[in-house]
Amino acid sequence: MGLHMPKITNVYFMAVIATVGGMLFGFDISSMSAIIGTDQYVNYFNNPHGTTQGGIGAALAGGSVIGALMAGPVSNRIGRRDAIAFACFWWFLGTALQAGCNGIGMLVVGRFINGICVGITSSQVPVYLVEISKKERRGSIVVIQQWAIEWGIFIMYFIGYGCSFIPGDGSFRTAWALQFVPAVVLLAGLPFLPRSPRWLAKVGRVEEAVSILARIQAGGDVSDPLVVAEWEEISTILAAEREGQQGWRRFFYNGMWKRTFAGTSVQAWQQLSGANVMTYYVVYIFEMANLTGNIGLISSGIQYAIFIIGTAATFFFIDVTGRRPLLIYGAICMGICMFIVGGVLGSYGTALPNGLDGNLSVKVQVTGSPAYTVIAFCYILVLTYSLTLAPIAWVYAAEVWSLETRATGMALASVANWLFNFAIGFFIPPGFQNISWKLFIIFGVLCMGAAVQAYFTYPETAGKTIEEVEMLFSRGAIPPWKTKPGHSLLDAKIEEVRAHGKGIGDVGTTDRIASVSEKGAGPALQQKEVA
Repeated sequence: MGLHMPKITNVYFMAVIATVGGMLFGFDISSMSAIIGTDQYVNYFNNPHGTTQGGIGAALAGGSVIGALMAGPVSNRIGRRDAIAFACFWWFLGTALQAGCNGIGMLVVGRFINGICVGITSSQVPVYLVEISKKERRGSIVVIQQWAIEWGIFIMYFIGYGCSFIPGDGSFRTAWALQFVPAVVLLAGLPFLPRSPRWLAKVGRVEEAVSILARIQAGGDVSDPLVVAEWEEISTILAAEREGQQGWRRFFYNGMWKRTFAGTSVQAWQQLSGANVMTYYVVYIFEMANLTGNIGLISSGIQYAIFIIGTAATFFFIDVTGRRPLLIYGAICMGICMFIVGGVLGSYGTALPNGLDGNLSVKVQVTGSPAYTVIAFCYILVLTYSLTLAPIAWVYAAEVWSLETRATGMALASVANWLFNFAIGFFIPPGFQNISWKLFIIFGVLCMGAAVQAYFTYPETAGKTIEEVEMLFSRGAIPPWKTKPGHSLLDAKIEEVRAHGKGIGDVGTTDRIASVSEKGAGPALQQKEVA
């Protein structure tokens, strides 16, 4: 027996609470970007730059790799919701270490531990959202995850800006300590969310799964044709999966490698597009454009506001346009912006061999019209990213997996994201120091590569149930460039259920799922839920 909290099954409420996990990610990004240019930070940590600052920045991503590797087994064992709660305790520890740090070493450890939390939440929040959403709105629901990340970046950035007026080390300690707040909100809200019905089906808790599915999709009516048809689809696919490959082989055999490649590569491209140049080190870029001090900080904050506006707009059209056009044309547009920024800095910039005021990460600077061009195309790049790769990479990576592989598969995709995040975050400061404006040209080329791969290897998933996505990657499936949004088979199944008067009891695979799950699940998975 345990305390059972009332469950709220409004999908938007569930998404808002769960995506506070994304806000943690945003808070930690901005906890550095707003502070690294302040005198208090520079003086206390002895002017870190190059690989030292790169290591501080990349510590979050390093921890996130470990967190993502943990996420799959943890989520499969205790569920998506409870995995997110588990992550919060890592956040509390890491934040305490950052706020109380006595040097660079302790700061790096604190950011690394915070990264463990972010690795878990960044992989399992999209999984949870995908598994509770209707096919018609799945993209817009998962986009809330990216929107929460951006709100976290925006809020924390201006907290850091406000704290920059506090003298001494109390400036950055106050800002870092405030990171406790969103984790407390998340941990307080999670008990009011139901477990994922697909996870419950996976572990054989069929009655709970059907009940929650009905509450989410049809106000609790288990006889609703949508509930019956969707449950039939879930149970059929799950039963078939149980008879297939097991263990790590399931990620590569029988064409599954296509899904593994799609999920991991789309996350990798999100980082290789170079957008983190703008999120982590925007202060440096605006200093290259002759924006320093408070003006530079405010201009950087405007960029984060653009992020929020762009992703909010995506919410309204992602399920209409589909994923492919946004990934392809977004990458092309970002590549063009990178080429322009790099070209202007290279053509009109004044070399600063000793850096700007001792900052060796800023070794070129433009003024006048070229500076305005750099600023303008930085803003255009951020807007494009917020409309395309930023949210769509999370949506697409969460959609391509089957139920049996989703938690671990999304964790693998997140590992790819965080490995490249770590590499890019670590590489950018010494990259600015050694090759300066040429760094933007490299990212421009990578963006074009992302567009090419998206065109040839990413089938369209919008408007289809996550069970139907499996067919898009099967042998004999139509080429990705010929796929379109919609055309879901679920609609026909709903009509069939309605025509034949089917109920949940008529879904023949239900008992089979429970039977197989009881044989294969450990004791922890067979216990009843303590909410």
